[in-house]
Amino acid sequence: MDRPDVPAQLRALTARIDALVERTQRLAEENRALRQQHEQIAGERSQLLAKNEQARSRVEAMIARLKSLEQHT
Repeated sequence: MDRPDVPAQLRALTARIDALVERTQRLAEENRALRQQHEQIAGERSQLLAKNEQARSRVEAMIARLKSLEQHT
């Protein structure tokens, strides 16, 4: 019965572990970047919602003024 080449198996295992470590580091960096992007987008969304609310309030105020002017004529 032939014994497998232990040094070759160890080298292959080491290479696989190195590849997994590299992939894990890449995924961790990608995850960090995505979280940062998510925070930025959430902040932009909040600002847009606030601007939308301001615009809605202004339009409602204009409509109220126009109705008031219409009633006085």
